[in-house]
Amino acid sequence: MMSMQGTVKAVCISDVRGTQKRDVQTADLRTGWGVSNDAHAGDWHRQVSLLSYDRIQEFNSRGADVEFGDFGENLVVEGIDFRSLPVGTRLMCGEVILEITQIGKECHTHCRIYHKMGDCIMPREGVFACVIQGGSITVGDMMEVHEQVDMRLRAAVITLSDKGASGQREDQSGPVVRSILEKAGYAVVEQLLLADDREKLESELCNLCDRRCVDLIVTTGGTGFSARDMTPEATMAVANRNAPGIAEAIRAYSLTITKRAMLSRAVSVIRGSTLIVNLPGSPRAAEEGLTYVLPHLEHGIQILRGDAAECALTENRTGG
Repeated sequence: MMSMQGTVKAVCISDVRGTQKRDVQTADLRTGWGVSNDAHAGDWHRQVSLLSYDRIQEFNSRGADVEFGDFGENLVVEGIDFRSLPVGTRLMCGEVILEITQIGKECHTHCRIYHKMGDCIMPREGVFACVIQGGSITVGDMMEVHEQVDMRLRAAVITLSDKGASGQREDQSGPVVRSILEKAGYAVVEQLLLADDREKLESELCNLCDRRCVDLIVTTGGTGFSARDMTPEATMAVANRNAPGIAEAIRAYSLTITKRAMLSRAVSVIRGSTLIVNLPGSPRAAEEGLTYVLPHLEHGIQILRGDAAECALTENRTGG
C-alpha cells in the first residue's frame, strides 16, 4: 500500500442519532467505543465515521454549500482518499489507532443534502472504523495510513429462523458454524440471527459483501421446502456468479449420511470478491457440511481476493 498521510480538518459530534454533527475541534476517542459524547458511538463496528476533505470540497464546487458534520461524519481529513483503502487498514493519529471496518453505507432515507443536490457523497465516499486504541484528536493533527494488520480471512455467519429471531428457539447452528470457522483461523466479524425474510437477507448479504468486504458468508437455515424457506432465492438474487460445486459437494457428502439430504435446496455463489455458502438449519448437518468443504474453500477465496485493495474498489456496490 502506498504511504499516505493527511491533516485533520474537523472533529464532529452529534447529541442525537439522525441529526447533523457539529465541529467541536477536539475530542477524546474511547477504545472499543468511539468519539466521546457522540450519539453514534457504541460497541459495534461503526464507531467512527470518516470523510475526505477533498471530496467535500469537490462536492461544494457543484454548489452544495455543506459544512463540516453535515454528512454525519466524525472526522474530516485532508490528503487521504479513504474510499481507496481496503477494510482492515489502520489509521494512526497521535496515540489514536483506528481500523477501517466498512466502506460506504446504505441510505434508507435521503437526507436534505440529497434532496437539494440529487446526490450525497457519504454513502459511497465515507468509511467507518472502530477504535483500536483511544486518545485525543484535534484539528491540525496528522493522520497516517498503515498496512492492514490482521491478515486472517474475514467471515460472517447468518442464521435464518423465524422462531429463533422471535426468541422462541435458541440459535444453535450459528454458534456451531462460528466455532468451526474460528478454529480454522477465520476472523468472524459478524454473526446475525434473522427471520426468514428474503428482502432482509438480500440486504444483509449485499452489505456484508459490498461494504464490510468479508471473504466468506455462511448461512444456515431456510434451505428446505417450507413456504418460508427462501435462503437460496435470496442468495441467488444477489449473486454475480454461480459456484455450484460447493453446494453439490455438501449434498453429495450428506447423502452418505441421510438420504433426506436430496431435499436440500442450498446454493453457493460469488458476489464481488465474497463467497456465499448456504448450509442446512440443523446444527449437526451444518457442522458436517461445513467441516467437509471448509479445508478446500481457502484456495478459491484467495483467488477471489487477488490484491486485497480491490475490495474497496469493487463495482458491485449498492445503496446511495
